[in-house]
Amino acid sequence: MTEPEAATTPAPDRIVTVPNALSVLRLALIPVFVWLLLVEEADGWAFAVLMFSGFSDWADGKIARLLDQSSKIGALLDPAADRLYIVIIPIAFGIREFLPWWLIGVIIARDVLLFASAPLLRSRGVLALPVLYIGKAGTFALMSAFPWLLAGQLDSIVGTIAYPIGWAFMVWGVGLYLWSFVLYWYQTILVMRLMPPRHPAGDSADSRV
Repeated sequence: MTEPEAATTPAPDRIVTVPNALSVLRLALIPVFVWLLLVEEADGWAFAVLMFSGFSDWADGKIARLLDQSSKIGALLDPAADRLYIVIIPIAFGIREFLPWWLIGVIIARDVLLFASAPLLRSRGVLALPVLYIGKAGTFALMSAFPWLLAGQLDSIVGTIAYPIGWAFMVWGVGLYLWSFVLYWYQTILVMRLMPPRHPAGDSADSRV
């Protein structure tokens, strides 16, 4: 998953990098995954896409630090890809009846409600809250659950073993995801209570942070 920023100065104008290419490839593979799973029902190839996406998600952060290729656009692309995967994959699984729709609704509602908090934070001059480790752990667990659950659909010993593992990751992932949601909204409420509104006129009489 997206890891904390390394102690290097990102190049804001750097676009063509290996990590960014991997993130763009992950985004491009989303419609490929949907087509394989829902149109062709080629679960094996869909599984391969999920595995490659998970590996590239891990690799882009490592490569960015090793090659000093951190960038502002990369800091946006990687979490954007994560969010899209966490929304689109459960919906695709719901269509194939791999996941119940109520659980899919819980996962998606969490991200929608967090997105809704952004205008509140910006009204106080806060662009984003610090990333919580528990949220990253929840994302990791959910992204791990998807390939296991897909493998669990196989009518074989592999499927028999993979299915409960996938649900174990799913339960932990949803639990951590919701816990982080509560913590993020608690932080948002604190910001709203403790920080004054940001005035459009640029009033700097009170510059508390």
